[in-house]
Amino acid sequence: MADRETLMRILELGRWAPSGDNTQPWRFEIVDDERIAVYGHDTRADCVYDFAGRASQLSHGALLETLRLAAGRFGLSMRWSLREPLVEHAPVYELVFAPATMAVGDDPLQACIESRTVQRRAMRTTPLDDADRRALEAAVGSEYTLSFLESLGDRLAVARLLWDNAYLRLTCPEAYRVHRSIIEWRTRYSKDRIPEEAVGVDAVTARLMEWVMQNWSRVEFFNRYLLGTVAPRIQLDVVPALACAAHVLMRPRRPLDGLPDHVEAGMALQRLWLAASARGLLLQPEMTPVIFRWYARSGTPISARASIDEGARRLAARFERLMGAGEEEPFAFFCRVGHSAAPRSRSLRKDLDELMVGPR
Repeated sequence: MADRETLMRILELGRWAPSGDNTQPWRFEIVDDERIAVYGHDTRADCVYDFAGRASQLSHGALLETLRLAAGRFGLSMRWSLREPLVEHAPVYELVFAPATMAVGDDPLQACIESRTVQRRAMRTTPLDDADRRALEAAVGSEYTLSFLESLGDRLAVARLLWDNAYLRLTCPEAYRVHRSIIEWRTRYSKDRIPEEAVGVDAVTARLMEWVMQNWSRVEFFNRYLLGTVAPRIQLDVVPALACAAHVLMRPRRPLDGLPDHVEAGMALQRLWLAASARGLLLQPEMTPVIFRWYARSGTPISARASIDEGARRLAARFERLMGAGEEEPFAFFCRVGHSAAPRSRSLRKDLDELMVGPR
């Protein structure tokens, strides 16, 4: 049977779930010895990348899948439901734990919960093998398909896409406000942001970025007169796009309709990420082309600058041509994978006590 101590151990593992820019958009309450309430929230009011709360909803799904896998370590099953009435920007997930009716303690993905991480730097171009592809495809389940972009030509095409995508990111004032807040400078680890050493730029570029990003006027001056976007675009987008085994697009077989569907997609993307880790692969999400496409195809403006929205529409069309997709086809998750040494720097997580609400 479950008990409070076991639930705390499950939450200790669950807090390692990924979230956009390490925002950790959740808090936990142990309701009784068999139930946990997860108080989710999204960051759409503050983060341009959280279109309609979708990025946070994907993170909520990744958390739920992590908790389900963690429960299996203790011989427990987990089912979840949404508390009614549903508040979309602040959903509450009710989790119930019970003894598993079948063996769940030997899922190989469980072992990767804490070691799974992001690799933003160059990886080896050693191709994926058939076993790698089968493992990744099996991880996401029958409701999703994976498209692999692996050849040099494919990786060049993605690099060009990300080069232009990064220009939109770096010249968008709404995105600047996010970028300024998410990096913890001069650090190797961060509990609630991205540490500088994990960003993926060299030390000289990091110092320049730290100084320039103190205010938008500096950013605009450098972008306009000193080619300020060039070095970060090369280091953060072009080189990583070329230096990997493959770019992978996860596509739902049907349109994603509302919060529950995006939560389910988040569960699938976490299984994909953990399966990559189990195969010895590193992974980096490449979500901004997907996010900008969400804006473009919904007709929702990204920025007060019309040029950003026009650029996003052109980018969405190029992304669709690259993937052989139509305007209505849903995209859920885009990433790159490959082999490399483990990153020496990573985002950590808030301590569990900081994530708990209600009686302790």
